[in-house]
Amino acid sequence: MDDNGTQANVPETQDDIFQKCLKKVEEWRSAGIEPYGSRYDNVDYIADVRGAYKGDASEVIKKRIAGRVMAFRVMGKSIFADIKDSTGRLQIYVNKNTLGDNFDHFSRIDIGDIVGADGELFITKTGELTLKVHDFKMLSKAMKTLPEKWHGLTDVEMRYRQRYVDLIVNDDARDVLRKRALVVREVRKHLEEQGYLEVETPMIQPLAGGAAARPFKTFYEALNCSMYMRIAPELYLKRLLVGGFEKVFELNRNFRNEGLSRRHNPEFTMLEIYQAYGDCRTMMALVEGLITSVANKINGSMQIKKSDGTIIDLTPPWTIATYSDLVKSKGGPDWFDVDTQERRKRAEKMGLRLDPKAADFEVTNEVYEKLIEPTLINPTFVTRLPADLIPLAKRCDDNPNYVDVFELEINGQEIAPGYSELNDPVEQRKRFMKQLEGNSASGDYELCEGKVDEDFLNALEYGMPPAGGMGVGIDRLAMLLTGADSIRDVILFPHMRPKSNK
Repeated sequence: MDDNGTQANVPETQDDIFQKCLKKVEEWRSAGIEPYGSRYDNVDYIADVRGAYKGDASEVIKKRIAGRVMAFRVMGKSIFADIKDSTGRLQIYVNKNTLGDNFDHFSRIDIGDIVGADGELFITKTGELTLKVHDFKMLSKAMKTLPEKWHGLTDVEMRYRQRYVDLIVNDDARDVLRKRALVVREVRKHLEEQGYLEVETPMIQPLAGGAAARPFKTFYEALNCSMYMRIAPELYLKRLLVGGFEKVFELNRNFRNEGLSRRHNPEFTMLEIYQAYGDCRTMMALVEGLITSVANKINGSMQIKKSDGTIIDLTPPWTIATYSDLVKSKGGPDWFDVDTQERRKRAEKMGLRLDPKAADFEVTNEVYEKLIEPTLINPTFVTRLPADLIPLAKRCDDNPNYVDVFELEINGQEIAPGYSELNDPVEQRKRFMKQLEGNSASGDYELCEGKVDEDFLNALEYGMPPAGGMGVGIDRLAMLLTGADSIRDVILFPHMRPKSNK
């Protein structure tokens, strides 16, 4: 009650709205109308309906549409409503003289309901294309109201937690996710045109190999053994090279039991490609052609404008720079000549917080990842990385301390690593053992539980051809080509922290 003793305006709760909707459902059913309709054939997409009208008022064009009610305006014996489907939005006009008793049933519709409508097209006095409805069908009654200004929500995470609502009211979000699907389609098409065969390899593996990452562990009851969700498909794809498949790719889901951030999701999509008789330069040419082709087809341009106004220019040829030259540009020209203690001292002076257990090469890599990588906005191939970082690549012929690889950096993040693949089984075993020793020394022994993939080494002993290999982060590529600021914007249902653990 207010000061005058009258009932104050109290906002309706979702439960109040739900009860009102239940009443409407009962009223419709009493009138013989099922509010959760069935099959509705021969529906025209709204975009096609708009394209069908050529402006000839004398021509009668009948159409059937279906979609969600996004606006509803009652004007006496007439109702105007906006219907939205996956291709667009169209105004409909409902008149009591045309619908008769069904007009009262239609008047019970709420914003958010899904309806079908038959009618003919005309242009209103305000010049808007409209469907004059002769018949309608209820297809689904919404029991909750849509947010009026979804962009204005203070809890932006709700957009990701309730993606289905986000997609209803946020055209930009839906366009980004539709564009992501087009990116995947164009990637697949480009590779198939280049003669690559798409394959599928196991997602549940007895060993988590092919990358340095913490896996998700599970248990296989039928086999009575521990298994892992894959962190990379690399070792299985290389087995296919051994078996005679010379150009293969997989658009795969990987799982890494690590953190959440604007650029990381524990479940993500990766493209991995391998080509027999190639090397990392084969992959450099391939990825440059792939990304520029997809960008041109999706955006019609080689330039991408970021939200802060920065322009990313994908026009080839792309820059090539060695890892050591980039590090020396930040840490000093004598960075690799000074001792470990001096390198740590310089890194800390540059503001880096180093793990006391970090190996010397890890100190250098911290400088690269934290201070250099974020500055590489236009496409840059960073080549000749330290051998300690990458156990699955060939060493450079002129210097065994480096491996013949590249990391493609765009917009300050790695989009694709590519290798000249190691195919020497003896050397590969040495690298695996050294990696295990490093994990044990750093306390990360449980990453692979002290195991080497003996079956993979067995495959290499049958002979794997020299090859180029590459991985492309599809989520990050989608971020790049859509201009999205967060990986959550290009994943339909990103992982979220439980609300109780915020």
